[in-house]
Amino acid sequence: MRTGPFFPPKTISWYMARLFIARSAGVLAGLIIVLMALDLLGESGNILAYPGNGDAALWHYVSLRVPQLVQRFLPFAILLGTLITLVAMNQNSEIISMKAAGISAHQILAPLFLASLAVAALSFWFNDHVVARATAALSAWQDVDYGKVPDHRGIVSNVWVRAGEDLIHADTVTGRGARTVLHRVSLYDRAGDRLMAITTADTAAQGHGGWVLRNVREFNVGQGTVTPRPTLVIGRGVTADRFTLSSVDPDGLSFRALNRAIGDLRAAGRPTASLQTVLWHKLSGPLSAFLMPLLASVAGFGLARSGKMFIRAVIGMALGFAYFVADNFALAMGNIGAYPPLLAAWAPFLLFLLIGEAVLIRTEE
Repeated sequence: MRTGPFFPPKTISWYMARLFIARSAGVLAGLIIVLMALDLLGESGNILAYPGNGDAALWHYVSLRVPQLVQRFLPFAILLGTLITLVAMNQNSEIISMKAAGISAHQILAPLFLASLAVAALSFWFNDHVVARATAALSAWQDVDYGKVPDHRGIVSNVWVRAGEDLIHADTVTGRGARTVLHRVSLYDRAGDRLMAITTADTAAQGHGGWVLRNVREFNVGQGTVTPRPTLVIGRGVTADRFTLSSVDPDGLSFRALNRAIGDLRAAGRPTASLQTVLWHKLSGPLSAFLMPLLASVAGFGLARSGKMFIRAVIGMALGFAYFVADNFALAMGNIGAYPPLLAAWAPFLLFLLIGEAVLIRTEE
């Protein structure tokens, strides 16, 4: 039996990759069904509490929640799928047969690495095009307590900005840069702890070094009078990015959109470290699927009759879960600025890649 430098024979490669993908998909489907059922039991009361919501609203929630569960638990499914595949092959002496034919441990795992790399690429596309949109839609739906969500794109809603002692509120903000327009604007004129006046306007646009309000109505709190004005300039020195970039949800943005938002924030002189961490994690996160076969490989080698198969499987599972703990810890440290963004996103992946490779070489090669 001839083998290549990196892969086992084609028949064995297809057999292992097919077995690995099928079992990982089965594990993922089982996890999603159980977790979605538990999640729906806890959230269905809130969804149905809104008048008019029924079965269609529950199915809509499921359609938005399932992509998030797939994103979160795909690496777990890959880990368990690898463990199931390798343990079964070891118990059936398939691993021993391949090693007797001169196939090394790295060659045995090569089809799993290639298949998991394809899964990682598919996962990145899925997270970027499906999960980000589902997360944004679900967040908007939850913000209105599962009621009707206004169908607006590229609009920031419910924005508060501080201008000195005053507060400016806009129901919605459209446009970017010099074309930014505030809609249904309210200015709360304060002097210390006292509210002096409340000014409302239909729209506001940049001009005269501030924001020009149109169709103004000024309510004087002390006198109890309302004074109409055609225009009024407020918020001098308040830039447009303070309205358009007041809240950036990185989980609800694609890789390109988040990168653009980070560029806008950086140009405005605002901190972006936590967002950069999430940006890099959008790449390292899907690649964790590539890491799982290596961490679980300890369960596939060694003699099945030695009585240590269960211990090996537990070690493989422990390595996988230790990676997830380290990854979440590093991500949290990056979000609070304790770790640099690149270190927070990539250090756990590289660390456990070295650990998995060292364990494989030490125990088998």
